[in-house]
Amino acid sequence: MSPAADARQAGRRVEEVLDRLAATGDREACAAAEELVRVLMDFYGAGLARIVGQLGAEPLRPLLDDELVASLLALHDLHPEDVHTRIGRALAAAGETAQVLGFDEGTGVLRLRTESGGSGCGCGSAGGQQSLEDTLASFAPEVTRVETEQAAPQPALLQISARPHSPARVP
Repeated sequence: MSPAADARQAGRRVEEVLDRLAATGDREACAAAEELVRVLMDFYGAGLARIVGQLGAEPLRPLLDDELVASLLALHDLHPEDVHTRIGRALAAAGETAQVLGFDEGTGVLRLRTESGGSGCGCGSAGGQQSLEDTLASFAPEVTRVETEQAAPQPALLQISARPHSPARVP
């Protein structure tokens, strides 16, 4: 399992534990657990901010392609690139050839036009979509939903050639 997948899994586990605590009905324990998560996030965020502040943006550049590092920097609002650049980085990392139609920062909706391909049956790759969404979650957690539309299929190339001559038929 990749470090980025481990980070996403850790985030899911934290949410599951908090949900389990909330389900017990013990509000005090739930509030304490949520406070613990906030305090740890603030602590680690402050440490990362100090590192980024002392290093500066340029030494971080080689690390920005790493999903785990990018995720931590974005999570703590320390990533030196803007959201549009990070969306492009995520698309490249996921191997997607898609045109960004727009990103609504208010709703977190990313609209993409993907290359038309496949068998024409309209069935896409669910695994590919999930991989893209996971990669976007690492590089650009501001993206909360992806809406895709297929590019219009290119017209088939019509080959025009001379027909071979056949001997004339005489009735």
